[in-house]
Amino acid sequence: MRSKDVLADGFGRIEDLVRSVVEGADEALLTRRVGREANTVAWLVWHIARVQDAQVAPLAGTEQVWTARGWAQRFGLPFDDEANGYGQSPDEAARVVASPAELMGYLHDATAATLAYVATLSDEDLDEVVDEAWDPPVTRGVRLVSILADVLEHAGQAAYVRGVLES
Repeated sequence: MRSKDVLADGFGRIEDLVRSVVEGADEALLTRRVGREANTVAWLVWHIARVQDAQVAPLAGTEQVWTARGWAQRFGLPFDDEANGYGQSPDEAARVVASPAELMGYLHDATAATLAYVATLSDEDLDEVVDEAWDPPVTRGVRLVSILADVLEHAGQAAYVRGVLES
């Protein structure tokens, strides 16, 4: 198995994990919180797609699917198009309201763009330094693993939140 195949397998699992969280949920469940400042399932799923999209697009040299495929307009969120959830307050997070179809549609497009990009990479590409602001500098491969770890962590959080809300 090549390195890019491992990355593709990891990113390829996200959609199924998230689908199991949003499937059969209504908007009320997706936007309910387990605590006054807790993230909602809707915010977590939106953030999963945004993190992947906002970080992979610059690596790939492409426009984010959030804007390129009209997802920003479809969601109609009260944030600028660059918002991806980092640093948002609980009140801002509560403003993410979307249907399961919208959440899964955007995640699908973001994941498809990620998988298309990963398919183009060689092991040498993965060794290329893409961010020298860190010590040690971050390679393309390390950045992709970091993105994957972040979205998988949030997928687990979304599953936990739904489980608590339904118990």
